[in-house]
Amino acid sequence: MLTFSDYKKKITDNWFLLSELVKKGVRLKYRRSYLGILWSLIEPILTTIVLVIVFGTMMRKRPPDFSLYIVCGRIVYSFYSSTTKSACMSLWKNRSMIKKVYLPKYLYPIAECVYQFMIFGISLSVVALVMLYCRRAPTHFIWQVIPALMILFLLTVGSGLILSPLHVFFRDIEYLWNVVLMLIQYMCAIFYYPKKLMNSQWGFILKLNPMFCIIDAFRGGIMGYLADPWDLMYSGCFAVVLFLLGVFVFRRCQEELVFYL
Repeated sequence: MLTFSDYKKKITDNWFLLSELVKKGVRLKYRRSYLGILWSLIEPILTTIVLVIVFGTMMRKRPPDFSLYIVCGRIVYSFYSSTTKSACMSLWKNRSMIKKVYLPKYLYPIAECVYQFMIFGISLSVVALVMLYCRRAPTHFIWQVIPALMILFLLTVGSGLILSPLHVFFRDIEYLWNVVLMLIQYMCAIFYYPKKLMNSQWGFILKLNPMFCIIDAFRGGIMGYLADPWDLMYSGCFAVVLFLLGVFVFRRCQEELVFYL
């Protein structure tokens, strides 16, 4: 049985390989792109503008910080959505390398999550720009951003470790996951206020969605209110369980993956 020191040594030995895969992912993402990494700033800005115009027009009285509310939800969900889809395909799109060169296979989905998280960190500057536009100053609730992002990353890695081997065995996972992501998006209250829904008999649906809890904590840190600490604790426990489940699933499947790639 592997001890903690064995796991630590295993991670240390593969750190260089992980960093090289991360660099490769960043280079390939913006290859032949004139704007390059600026797209990580332009995309959330354009999306926020469209959502504010469409859904803000539907409101009888639009709050002055509605654009900040939108961008906080959209940027967090967009990271989870794009990263899990990319991690899901990571083993399949690197199948030629996996067959020729031996690398620990779990590095591929983890590398996808790491480099996407780095780009996500750059895109967070958009939130700062919208805060300036809405004349919002950081408050003492800003600390909520850190645990929210840590839980988000752990949840994303856990999802990637489950989806990537399943996609090798079942190609339909790619399409099924797109449907699941659409359902998650509507249950995250990205472009609507959840107050009425929370007070109805269907409020538990939002509470059971860990992404809603993460987005609410992130919004609380940016917009200056205290999110429900129980929701943050629930999403953290959910992320830890999902990560451990992802490690278990990947370890059970990794020896057979090469025969299906």
